[in-house]
Amino acid sequence: MLTLGVIGTGNMGEALLRGALQSNAVAGSQVTIFDTNREKAVRLGESLGVFVADSLPDLLRAADVLLLAVKPNVFDALLRENRDALYGKALISIAAGWSGKRLQASLPDDTRVLRVMPNTPALIGEGMTVFEAGDTLLPEEKEFATKLFSAVGKVETVDAKLMDAVIGVSGSGPAYVYMFIEALGDGGARAGLPRDLSYKLAAQTLIGAAKMVEETGRHPGELKDMVCSPGGTTIEAVATLEKNGLRRAVLAGVEACIERAKELDDNI
Repeated sequence: MLTLGVIGTGNMGEALLRGALQSNAVAGSQVTIFDTNREKAVRLGESLGVFVADSLPDLLRAADVLLLAVKPNVFDALLRENRDALYGKALISIAAGWSGKRLQASLPDDTRVLRVMPNTPALIGEGMTVFEAGDTLLPEEKEFATKLFSAVGKVETVDAKLMDAVIGVSGSGPAYVYMFIEALGDGGARAGLPRDLSYKLAAQTLIGAAKMVEETGRHPGELKDMVCSPGGTTIEAVATLEKNGLRRAVLAGVEACIERAKELDDNI
């Protein structure tokens, strides 16, 4: 039975851990956590029924598989300062800007690595996690990792060269969607709808539309056309959105995100 060590109990670390425990992908007795904010880690440990390490070296000794859920700006120091303790471990990283190749180059030869890119809807079990192909985990470790992330949403795998594009679409994508929900809701509020109701209508509309794409398998453009009656209200709105550059703005935003991800990777 593999043991799990979670380093960093911020939003993503906590979400992944809660989802894994709730789905029985892992038992509390298998998990040890550590955070530099000791009080926060203790509260979470008591809430979830998992062990709380007194120090990072204690966690590294206790765990077979390590989930690194820390900010990219402290990632390098963490690896350098604990390099010897990482021998023989399986390391799962969710840090942006750290490719699997860079991870492996920064670690002992017998440390096995998997780079993943989750997103924040994992907090409610609706995440989209992408594994970078070419990981070096053992088969049982890979199965363990898949169970962990499947517990908080869906899991896909792509080539390493596409991971920056993944960040641009699903990793950072929730922020773009929240902006659209806010704007759509503001449009309703402008027309007189109570703001809380307008945001509820907007959010549920996006949920339903997303499920239509997922469950029908139809192209989004085809589904859009199903709503746009000739000469009607929706096609008028669509024409106005196109005129004001909605599609162009989204494409530009995704491109900017991808370029920044590449910069982060190059600067490490």
